[in-house]
Amino acid sequence: MLGQRGWQRIILLVVLAYEGLGALAGGALLVAGPDGRFMDIPIGVLHGAFRDFRIPGVILSGLGLLNIAAFVAVLRKFRADWIMAGLATVGMAIWFIVEILIVREVVWLHAMWGFPVIVGLLVALPLLPIRPPAMRDLLLVSGVFSSLLYIAMNLLVPTQWPDYDTTSRVVSELSAIGAPTRPLWVMLGMLYTLLVVAFGWGVCMAAADNRRLRVAGILIAAYGALGFLWPFAPMHLREVTAAGGGSLADVMHLVLGGLTEVIYLVALGFAAAALGKAFRAYSLATLAVLFVFGALLFRDAPAVGANQPTPLIGVWERINIGVFLLWMIVLAIALLARGPQKLLRSRASWARYRSAAARSASPA
Repeated sequence: MLGQRGWQRIILLVVLAYEGLGALAGGALLVAGPDGRFMDIPIGVLHGAFRDFRIPGVILSGLGLLNIAAFVAVLRKFRADWIMAGLATVGMAIWFIVEILIVREVVWLHAMWGFPVIVGLLVALPLLPIRPPAMRDLLLVSGVFSSLLYIAMNLLVPTQWPDYDTTSRVVSELSAIGAPTRPLWVMLGMLYTLLVVAFGWGVCMAAADNRRLRVAGILIAAYGALGFLWPFAPMHLREVTAAGGGSLADVMHLVLGGLTEVIYLVALGFAAAALGKAFRAYSLATLAVLFVFGALLFRDAPAVGANQPTPLIGVWERINIGVFLLWMIVLAIALLARGPQKLLRSRASWARYRSAAARSASPA
């Protein structure tokens, strides 16, 4: 198994205690006041999913107890600590996903309580009874799944908005303020974000002493981590923006979009420099396509805010997205096919890798 480092264990304990105590308190208040009066939440936010907050309160209380039990298991280093931590963090993640779907909105409280759950999931991974090479491959495979998921999102989510046209509308409009598809997109987007962060971690593990590839992995993880900010920087629908209804959120959306593109382009460059000639040539071709269709997208972008016709902007953007998603898949497959020995530059480096893997696999 990988073995959990001290700082990872401390973070996990803090997350489990924080979520457990919060869930117990919130659940108790909901059970005591099924009409939501103690938490100042109107029953209307349930949109008919429940008659009142009693059942959600009971479920939340149960999750609180589960998190406290997981806290004890991790603190005492029980053999089943990885099972308890996994059940607790995944349970809370499912709670937030269902909650977002029911209330049909993302608010700051979701960041306050949801972000620690994501952190907890990541730092709990080393508890899994999996050897480092297997964990590395599992994380690399998440890069393939992340791309497949995003493609599925672009095929499925637009079907929930009859007036949405994938040819003439940008992807961000699916998560815009007031868009009927916003809750579903945000929920699936969080899963995509987790998979990309995991993939970046896997690239770092596969890099060993290949510094360029390690930088690429860190940048990919950073690109994915920015996804946690997207729900809190949504654009307005183009009709609203054109009527003067834009806000700081629209500005933040543009800044976040620009930062995301810079990070993944730099990551592409470092990965291209780290691997062989064939992958480097493929990456340069990918970069050329991104530049061409990115220019077309940039040309048409001002028309979105002005609510002017953009007959092909959705095509330009989806080609760009598709090319990058394919590059992620190819990178994952290339690293899975090469294995750690081919990525290391010397026999000494390979020996150090084997020694480190053996130490982490041995019992403490």
